[in-house]
Amino acid sequence: MDQRKAQHQNAMPAELGFRMPAEWEPHAATWLGWPHERTDWPGKMQAIEWVYGEMIRKIGAGERVRLCVNSPKDARRAREVIRLSGGNLHQVDFLPFPTNRGWMRDSGPIHVTHPNGEKAIVHCHFNAWAKYPNWKKDRRIPELAARKYRRRLFHARANGRPFVIEGGGIEVNGRGTLLTTLECYQHPTIQVRNPGLSREGYETAFKQYLGVTNVVWLAAGPVGDDTHGHIDDICRFVNPTTVVLIKENNPKDINYKPLAENWERIQDMRLEDGSRPEVIALPMPAPLYFGKDRLPASYANFYISNHYVLVPTFNDPNDRVALGILGELFKDRQVVGIHAVDLVLGYGTLHCLTQQEPA
Repeated sequence: MDQRKAQHQNAMPAELGFRMPAEWEPHAATWLGWPHERTDWPGKMQAIEWVYGEMIRKIGAGERVRLCVNSPKDARRAREVIRLSGGNLHQVDFLPFPTNRGWMRDSGPIHVTHPNGEKAIVHCHFNAWAKYPNWKKDRRIPELAARKYRRRLFHARANGRPFVIEGGGIEVNGRGTLLTTLECYQHPTIQVRNPGLSREGYETAFKQYLGVTNVVWLAAGPVGDDTHGHIDDICRFVNPTTVVLIKENNPKDINYKPLAENWERIQDMRLEDGSRPEVIALPMPAPLYFGKDRLPASYANFYISNHYVLVPTFNDPNDRVALGILGELFKDRQVVGIHAVDLVLGYGTLHCLTQQEPA
């Protein structure tokens, strides 16, 4: 009996029947981290707080918001902004979970679910994209979440070491297929999360911990992406058999060639059942800069909440085009734009800031 119990405790999530649901499946909550790291948005922090207020107002209309705050002062400020933005404070859990930067997509709790209704958390050992030194508080968020909500915590490992990925580096359809990029997880020298781990090693870990059966690798993301190729700026599932893929139509743009390679690769993509997905083009906005730095503005960085699809907009003519495309694809939710010109100064927008908790 003790031996069987030990074997069960050491089993991988997939062996036990857990899987990572798709983002459009029902949520219990959305996780956010109240903004405080001023170097992410130089000179723009007050504007960013009001973007959060609008996000929380929309998300809170259909689910709880679990908001990590660094201090009582931050909690008071968050309450004020949410109240003045018209949000429902009764829908917000203010969690005293300190963060370094608070990009919840990457450091927040990645949930997997079991057919019996159990929710568990996979700890993917965030290390600030293998780029920045300040990550130790962010890395603790999955542990704090598991402890508070009494959830099983799986510590992901590969080749005998902690397995490091971020939520923005993976995209699932909830049926068995996962999307990621070679630029992010297979570059030999830049932002290497798991030194020495092969493509096959990544695929094994994805299957063991997230319950997928099929892994698809695209090439690269837009210039300026601080994460070095996160899939959530490139290609997203909108239902189990359909993806949207960003496309740059200007041959003179620096993004034209890398994004065109994704279009070549996706012609060979197969879903978990061997079928081809439907692929729909999302436009790119005109280039945005901060000084000389190109920013990774992308309409693919939308977030699917229970009631709304929140889409980053950039004061660009293609805002309307992107909203129209996504509006046709999400008939069961309102598709709304959230101004993201200030937000993208942090090298990410709406999807990067959010992490869904399945119902």
